[in-house]
Amino acid sequence: MNEMNVQNSTKGKKSALTDLIYIAMFTALIVVCSKISVPLGPVPFTLQTMGVFITAAMLGWKRGTISVILYIVMGLVGIPVFSQSSGFSGGMGALASPTFGYIIGFILTALVVGLSEKFFGKKIIPLIISMALGEILCYVIGTIWFMFIYNMRGESMDVLTALQLCVFMFIIPDICKIAVSSIIVNRLDKIVKL
Repeated sequence: MNEMNVQNSTKGKKSALTDLIYIAMFTALIVVCSKISVPLGPVPFTLQTMGVFITAAMLGWKRGTISVILYIVMGLVGIPVFSQSSGFSGGMGALASPTFGYIIGFILTALVVGLSEKFFGKKIIPLIISMALGEILCYVIGTIWFMFIYNMRGESMDVLTALQLCVFMFIIPDICKIAVSSIIVNRLDKIVKL
């Protein structure tokens, strides 16, 4: 009986260690993707969301969301993990950036994509739908934050202007990122089980 408990305890420790390694690896993926950026207006076109999509779909809702939260916490404590072209790279000052809401939106994106993976696996169509829904939620949170920060500064910012600056020009690149991410996850699932 004691031997069985020891084996279960050892298995649990290995599983927890493996989870930590995957979370760290995929957090690093998001960091790398955040550094690949093409500046377009106040919100840069980066591969951050692609990193979030792949992380959540490969790790699932729990580990994927932890990876995203870890990425955000790393940035807020001053590690320069955020996109440089967004005007900040790390530290609590990021909270005052109009574009920080899009980073907060990554948490909802990870939850939606991860929960979809839990129920539908890594099939292309559910991945595409969940990634699109996650991106829409990210747009909503980010745009609300963008308007809030501008209005707090005493500058007027209406919804249409915020959408023109932060969303409309990124729809096509984001569709491309969703397509590429869903194919990558679908293919990786046939090779690697996480």
